[in-house]
Amino acid sequence: MEKIKPYLKKVQYYETDMMSVVHHSNYIRWFEEARMDYLEQAQFPYQGIEAQGIFIPVLEASCKYRQAVRFGETVQIETEVTRVSSVRFTLGYRVYDKAHKTLHATGSTAHCFLGQDFSPLSIQRRMPEFYQFLREHCQKTKDLQ
Repeated sequence: MEKIKPYLKKVQYYETDMMSVVHHSNYIRWFEEARMDYLEQAQFPYQGIEAQGIFIPVLEASCKYRQAVRFGETVQIETEVTRVSSVRFTLGYRVYDKAHKTLHATGSTAHCFLGQDFSPLSIQRRMPEFYQFLREHCQKTKDLQ
């Protein structure tokens, strides 16, 4: 598989405040957009996962703001798997300007796997190819357990 490319995001006016600075709440939205793009590039789009009766809710989200992003700028968001187990995984995000010179923000989101009845399920058993992808692309801790 080819290397997964960063997600590119052009800042829209509605995402900013009166100072033309991106409002802090939008970074979490950007993480979701980057997550969707990451999984689509990996050939595991959310629609396909949900079609199999598997849901991936967000358990935690965090963001550390380093430098403001302004209206009209384009950022690239690097996404990586940082932790994985058969029932949970965590993704890390780094938001850079398009030229990849300035780090604007870092963050993470933690997720679990649920079945249609909203009970936890083992992605290792239910969708082993996805679990294997997560394990192979994990950058830090190989297991949460």
